[in-house]
Amino acid sequence: MKVLSVVGARPQFVKLSAVAADFRDNEIEHVIVHTGQHYDPMLSDVFFRDLAIPAPDENLEVGSGSHGAQTGAILAALDDVLLRHSPDWVLVYGDTNSTLAAAISAVKLHLPVAHLEAGLRSFNRRMPEEHNRVLVDHAADLCLAPTPSAVAQLTTEGLGARAVNVGDIMVDVLHRTRDALAINGRSERIVPEGAFVATIHRADNTDDPARLRDVITGLAEIGSPVVLFAHPRLVAKAEAAGLTLAGTNIRVRPPATYPELVQAVLDSRGVITDSGGLQKEAFLLRVPCTTIRSETEWTDTVELGWNVLADSPDEIARSALRSSPPETDAAPYGVGDTASRVRTTLLEWRVEH
Repeated sequence: MKVLSVVGARPQFVKLSAVAADFRDNEIEHVIVHTGQHYDPMLSDVFFRDLAIPAPDENLEVGSGSHGAQTGAILAALDDVLLRHSPDWVLVYGDTNSTLAAAISAVKLHLPVAHLEAGLRSFNRRMPEEHNRVLVDHAADLCLAPTPSAVAQLTTEGLGARAVNVGDIMVDVLHRTRDALAINGRSERIVPEGAFVATIHRADNTDDPARLRDVITGLAEIGSPVVLFAHPRLVAKAEAAGLTLAGTNIRVRPPATYPELVQAVLDSRGVITDSGGLQKEAFLLRVPCTTIRSETEWTDTVELGWNVLADSPDEIARSALRSSPPETDAAPYGVGDTASRVRTTLLEWRVEH
């Protein structure tokens, strides 16, 4: 079996690491295509290095641009790549422009598409990620869902016959990273005792200067130290709006490597974010999370009390400083065997369909 993975953004590189390791160990022919959607070394190269991901076989180097321009550039470049490699499966990850472009290119060429992390919904149509994930699920031949609730959502949309719950690939990656940190020892501590870890990057929180000011105010009102790992998008938007990210209690750092981020979360009092992945990682590490959004795809984290949605500055501060939630041994995202389940599902569906 020959599988071609298309990735382009930081969260996808992290997910790819577990899939690539399993495919290597089980002698699956694996072609990696990097679209270049994230091209900053701290959001791309460093993840391939630190997570031991093989170098991409193809790099489209599309760079930044509007959603339409970026998606179109990937589409234009992918057709030739897919035809040359002619894989048995095109595997797409998550909900980025790279995901959408790869799915469209593959189905137009009649190549089977499998969508890893299928069935997630925020029901917020302002989010470009929401459009991407819905369109990709309906285009895909196989929807690899991370949770039973994601399978239920796919079934509601008429996609149940092609949906399989394989668990969440991030559990595989997180467990492996956490265990490696325990064995190899921590790097220099970057989060002071009692501090919070924060990341902000979504358009809803960064594009409107007034909204971004509210978010920064919310972080400041916490009072306790907040280590803000500042995505380049956040830095650019703050500069354009004339806003200062650093403050009395806010310490700004460049984006962390994945192992650094895991260690930072483990060392922290709590997480404050608008990232889908970090909400879930905080839950898996049993660190309280405050999500600066009005909705989340990861509803299990809210229902179990480990994640609280916050909007206004007061809500952000109050939620971050709340008491710790009740302990739980719930495992809605699986136990860390998703990569092997992806491989066996692809093999079985290739034979059966």
